[in-house]
Amino acid sequence: MSSKDLKFSSKLIHANHYEDQYGSATVPIYQTSTFAFENAEHGAKCFAGESKGYIYTRIGNPTVRSLEQMVAELENGYDGIATSSGMGAVTTIYMALLGKGKHMVSTGAVYGPSRVVIETLFAKFGVESTYVNTSDINSVVNAIKPNTSVLYLESPANPTMEISDIKELARIAHEKGITVVVDNTFCSPYLQRPLDLGADVVFHSMTKYINGHADIVGGIIVTKKEELYKIIRSAMINMGCCIDPHQAYLAIRGLKTLSIRIDRAQENAIKIASFLEKHPKIEWVKYPGLASHPQFELAKKQMDGPGSMISFELKGGVKAGATLMNSVKVAILAVSLGGVETLIQHPASMTHSKMQKKSREESGITDGLVRYSVGIEDVDDLIDDLKQALEKC
Repeated sequence: MSSKDLKFSSKLIHANHYEDQYGSATVPIYQTSTFAFENAEHGAKCFAGESKGYIYTRIGNPTVRSLEQMVAELENGYDGIATSSGMGAVTTIYMALLGKGKHMVSTGAVYGPSRVVIETLFAKFGVESTYVNTSDINSVVNAIKPNTSVLYLESPANPTMEISDIKELARIAHEKGITVVVDNTFCSPYLQRPLDLGADVVFHSMTKYINGHADIVGGIIVTKKEELYKIIRSAMINMGCCIDPHQAYLAIRGLKTLSIRIDRAQENAIKIASFLEKHPKIEWVKYPGLASHPQFELAKKQMDGPGSMISFELKGGVKAGATLMNSVKVAILAVSLGGVETLIQHPASMTHSKMQKKSREESGITDGLVRYSVGIEDVDDLIDDLKQALEKC
């Protein structure tokens, strides 16, 4: 039976199973910078692309290739491209698909550095961009220009939890010849597969759910078709933002428990979001699993679960939020997300601090917004932790 015929959790264990000469049950770490050729002719064929042999780890490595093909299979894509970080994946996509005179429409409440790198670096080279609430289809349509070449979606958005209709937006974009890119970090392939919904490119910060243990930094890109794969892979190789084989090995290890980890964290998140929504000191809660979420029905249609990311705001604003974050004892005050541990942070002063205040506010990233990444601890401990911290707010 091919691994492609297996259900998702089985694929996590058996997708692209790597077989070496010693029968290793797990993918070995090929911790090498370069590879020896059989002879001069073999070397020439490798460089000409006529042989599948390896040349140099920046170009390709057996451990890394295993990871790339595993995630590509989980996303139902053509092939994967692993990078040294999530921002390495973002920048590689930008370099491959944008250029002087080209325009990108993007989710406004996008991961801060994903926006900052466009507005401060790529803008210097003539790249234009427009940031809108992509959960509002009319806003996207109105933002499209004749020179728009990329529609960049983050769904759910970081940290507002807005959800964009990937299928409908992809249909609209493709009618105008626009490439659709989706940051799927908040969901992972377990909860959402954008390529199946019409996207052309999907990517992840593997630092988050795919690895899930807060011990690597890495990114991965998956394309739907070969043509885009070749363009984006070439950009990655030439920029040199390849992932290290040992980091790739750790991502493979973490990937095997993806469904178990997300199931537990998601189960916790539903209970925590419900608790927060009823608490008298909470102004509002944004969580796709709550009926109060503006795109609740779309989330049920587009995602296989609401995930484990929660955003909320306290009635006491920034001061109360700071008190809360300084008072929790189980949750860790730290950026990042998607690990086995619960994390809490303040986007306006942390992950999105480089964005202009006006841009943050227009995108719904209020000064009092708190982002809470739910882990796999006992949920009663997490709720008790929030209770005692909220009493001090």
